[in-house]
Amino acid sequence: MLIKILIIFIVLYLMAIYPDTSRKAKMRPYEQKFIAHRGLYDNVTYPENSLSAFQKAVENDYGIELDLQLTADDQLVVFHDVSLLRMTGIDRKLTDCTYEELLGYPLLNSEERIPLFAEVLKVLRPDTPLIIEIKPEGRYIETTQKTVEMMRNYEGLYNMESFNPSVVRYLRMNEPQIVRGQLSYDYLRNKDSDLPFHIKFILTNLLTNFYNRPDYIAYDCKHCDNISFQLVSRLCKAECVAWTVQSQEEYEKIKHLYGCFIFDSFIPKDRYPG
Repeated sequence: MLIKILIIFIVLYLMAIYPDTSRKAKMRPYEQKFIAHRGLYDNVTYPENSLSAFQKAVENDYGIELDLQLTADDQLVVFHDVSLLRMTGIDRKLTDCTYEELLGYPLLNSEERIPLFAEVLKVLRPDTPLIIEIKPEGRYIETTQKTVEMMRNYEGLYNMESFNPSVVRYLRMNEPQIVRGQLSYDYLRNKDSDLPFHIKFILTNLLTNFYNRPDYIAYDCKHCDNISFQLVSRLCKAECVAWTVQSQEEYEKIKHLYGCFIFDSFIPKDRYPG
């Protein structure tokens, strides 16, 4: 009886973590170029998520990963943090600001400002692989909807991802043509997170995959020892995206587990992955 219960438990667990593997071919362009995290930035001359960082990534033939949020007046902008403090010195939430207000806040004392997503799209080439992260906080469904509308006539390569399973589920149910990714990491190691233990456990172990059926898993490469991720990568043969690789040594260590690599803080030794 115990053996039967154990077998049932294992089968249900594997069913829960199994992603959609039917569209791996659509991720091939992302495997052929390294993906610059928030653009090719140094936070000195080229601030992260700035037009100059994205232009530099395009000039060097890298793909791009970026973060989207909505301003108080419903403008889609590219910015990572909830607060403006780290990047502008202003202690306000981005979502509480209008776009006009944001124009008054330079990024790291540079000439750069937080860009509109529409401005960023103009500097990309059609063959630039683009990974769009929808931030999990705030009006994430509205952000997703506005992003989808903006991308209707975009002719370049792109996919969408989020830490929030509800975003990935929304894409599955309403925009199934868009390749979707589930972002995750080991939430249980995050002492600052105020999420309940059971939510951390579910998200860490990819137990929402049955619900949102992501086409790829973007998992923190520093936590790639997680058993659920290992099973998704090795047993399920799913498409896996590494974030964020920060040295050549780290890349060499984890590259057998991933097909696509988001990087910052160094320039990969080889021009292309492989």
